[in-house]
Amino acid sequence: MFVRFRQLFAFFVILLIPVQALSDQAVEDRKANNAVLLILGDSLSAAYGLQQREGWVSLLQKMWLNDNIPIEIVNAAVSGETTDGGLARFPRLLEQHSPTHVLIELGGNDGLQGHNIKKIKDNLRSLVETAKKANTTVFLQEMQIPSNYGRRYTEMFTRSFTEVAEEQNVQKIPFFLSEIALKNELMQNDGIHPNAIAQPQIASIMDRHLRELILKPQ
Repeated sequence: MFVRFRQLFAFFVILLIPVQALSDQAVEDRKANNAVLLILGDSLSAAYGLQQREGWVSLLQKMWLNDNIPIEIVNAAVSGETTDGGLARFPRLLEQHSPTHVLIELGGNDGLQGHNIKKIKDNLRSLVETAKKANTTVFLQEMQIPSNYGRRYTEMFTRSFTEVAEEQNVQKIPFFLSEIALKNELMQNDGIHPNAIAQPQIASIMDRHLRELILKPQ
């Protein structure tokens, strides 16, 4: 009986080997044929207050699928995330998903909490450098905060994204709520997060910026 059990076990192991090989090959094929965009973001990309399917990231992925655009999106955005939190999570995300491209959409919560501008810039710089070490193409999303934080602070905050992008020679993506945030009908009651009506507009904005950048020959 023991011999019979060993024979059956060996048989099933042999059956599983091709399956595992096929699985590994599928992963390699995906990497070879598709760009993989990892979004390291906060609530603006995490569909805060909405169903995930309503958020701009899901809508953008659906748009690209419908257009047969070979870009897979991994949404690693977390509501409330700061640049400190992003730095802590980022290495593991890069190892887990092996993205070809990364969109860093962080810093808004740092600004809303009044963090030191130098610290924000240092963290953004570290995020970009970490992505570069993983051999990914990096996009830095510009962020803005309400003007009631004071003109000096808000201007320094927004300018920090331009300065880091220029210093690191990476593409800066304009703030995607520049026009949307001024329209009450497109914002949730908190005045910070876009509502469901605004999400398709954001997806279209990001499509215009990201599609060509990701698909252009390296």
